[in-house]
Amino acid sequence: MPPQITVAVATVLGVFLEDPARVRYGYDLMKETGFASGKVYPLLARLRGAGWLTVTEEDVDPAVAGRPARRGYRLTAEGTQVARRELARLDERLRPARDPRGMRPEGGLA
Repeated sequence: MPPQITVAVATVLGVFLEDPARVRYGYDLMKETGFASGKVYPLLARLRGAGWLTVTEEDVDPAVAGRPARRGYRLTAEGTQVARRELARLDERLRPARDPRGMRPEGGLA
């Protein structure tokens, strides 16, 4: 089931769409979005579950690197298409009315 396009999902997808071929890491996404790990990682899991992200794990020896292996996330071809479409829909829904007269209360100033 595709994830609901919330503000948080749209924000994360927007970061991925800046360069869909680029591998992103959770920590980098946290810095770019301002979201905490408790928000970023569940979003990544939902996007992965929908088939919109692929995940790769670094091939490093944690003892040598001094840290655990990082997981890299990248949009799939389907994820890129869906993200672009969904963000365009969201943009259209949030765009203000083109006719400012439609925004005035009845009997307001002309």
